[in-house]
Amino acid sequence: MRRFRVIVLDPGHFHAALSLRESHPGLSPDVHVYAPEGPGLDAFCAMIESFNRRPVAPTRWQLHLHPTADPLAALLRERPGDLVILAGKNHSKLAAIEQLNAAGLMIFADKPWVTGEHLIPTLERALGPDRPPTTDIMTSRFEPTSLLLRAFLAEPEIFGRPVTAGPEPMLSLGSVHHLLKVVNGSVLRRPPWYFDVGTQGEGIIDVTTHLVDLAQWMLFPGQKVDFAQDIRLDSARRWATPVTLESFRRITATDQFPEAVRDQVRDGVLDLFCNGEIRYRVKGLSVQVNVVWNLEQPPGAGDTHLSVARGTKADLIVRQLPERGYRKEFVITPHVHSGDLHGAILAALHRHVPAWAGVSVEQQGHEYLVQIPPERQTTHEQHFCEARDTFLAEVAGSIEPAEHRTNLVTKYQLLAAARKLALASTPAAVGPQSATQNLP
Repeated sequence: MRRFRVIVLDPGHFHAALSLRESHPGLSPDVHVYAPEGPGLDAFCAMIESFNRRPVAPTRWQLHLHPTADPLAALLRERPGDLVILAGKNHSKLAAIEQLNAAGLMIFADKPWVTGEHLIPTLERALGPDRPPTTDIMTSRFEPTSLLLRAFLAEPEIFGRPVTAGPEPMLSLGSVHHLLKVVNGSVLRRPPWYFDVGTQGEGIIDVTTHLVDLAQWMLFPGQKVDFAQDIRLDSARRWATPVTLESFRRITATDQFPEAVRDQVRDGVLDLFCNGEIRYRVKGLSVQVNVVWNLEQPPGAGDTHLSVARGTKADLIVRQLPERGYRKEFVITPHVHSGDLHGAILAALHRHVPAWAGVSVEQQGHEYLVQIPPERQTTHEQHFCEARDTFLAEVAGSIEPAEHRTNLVTKYQLLAAARKLALASTPAAVGPQSATQNLP
C-alpha cells in the first residue's frame, strides 16, 4: 500500500487536527507542520498530543515542526510530503491551494475556499483537469441521517417524485450552531480573527457550503451540476448575531475586539454577520439553505439540524427535538398510508444500509421513525477522518468522481453570487433571534 506523507499548513482552525483524529495505514506517522509560532500552532500540537495519549486506539503521529513567518513559501521550497491538510484563515486559503496544487501537491482543505466572487477564476484554475486531486472537507455527507435522506430520495415507491409546485421549497436544509461550544471534550477557543468576516468569511458562504453541497449530492448523485446551465438564484439574505465584549472574551480568551472589526462594534457589541439564507433552483428543483449562529448552546444540545424533502408520496425529515434529547432522527411522513408501506421502508433499508446492523423502523402515529442504534451513530469529529479516508481511497485508486471538480466550482459560484446579492440588499435587523424561527 502506498503511504502518503502529510504536511499541515498553518493549522489555525481545529479542523486541521480533527483530520488526524484517527490513524490510517496509508499515511506515514511523520507529519510536517509549517506555521508561524503562536496559539494556533500550540492548540494544534496539544490536540494531536491528546490523540496520541488517549487510552483507546491512540494515534502515533510524530510532529515535525517548521515554525516560520512565511509557512507557504517554506513548504513549497522544502516539500517534505505529498498531501497537504489546510484549515485556517479563509481569505487567503484559495491562493494557497492554487499554489500548492500547481506545484503538484494533493490537498485536503477545510471550507470555505471562496469568500467573494473575485476568487472564482482562481478556483477554476486550481480545479483544472491537469491539477492533482484536491477536495474540500464535506463532513456532512458522512452523517447517517444524510445518507438515509439521500437513499430515500431515490425510492419512488416511498418518496414519489420531488414536489415542484407550491410556495414551499422542495428541499429545505437548515442548521443552528453556537459560537461558544465544546469540541473533543474541551471548550473551543476560537482565535480573534474568527470574528472578522473579512478573514473568516461571511456566514452566508461558510457553513452554507455544507448545505449547498448536500443538495447537489442528494438530489443529483453522480451528475454534474453546472452553475450557468443548472442554477437559478432567487434570493439571499444575511443578518448579524450580536456579540458582547464579555462573550468575546469567554470565547477567545482575549481582552479586546481586534482592530479589524472595531468599525462593526456599537456600544460594546459586535455585529457578527454569521447568519445566512439562500433560496435557489437547481435543475428546476427549489432549494432553501439556512444557517444560524447563536452565542451559546443550551444545556444538553450541540449543533442542531432540520432538513425537509417534500415528495409526492411522502416527506423525508431529519430533525432534532429538545423533548427527545436533541437526538438526530430520520422520519418518513407519508401523505397516504398503504398497507405495505412499513415493509417497503424495511426493504429500502436492507438495500441501502446492509452494514448498519440494528437499524429498524417504528411507526409512531402518522409517521415512521427510522431508528439508528447508538453504536451506529457517529459524531461530527469522527466525520473528518471518514472524509479523509474516502479521499485517500479515491486517490489511491485513481477514481475521482467524474462530477467532483465541476460540482465543487458550481457550489462556490453559487455561494459567491448569494453573498453579492445579500450585500446588495438591506440586511435584516440585528438582534437576538430564535433558532427555530430561522430553520426551514
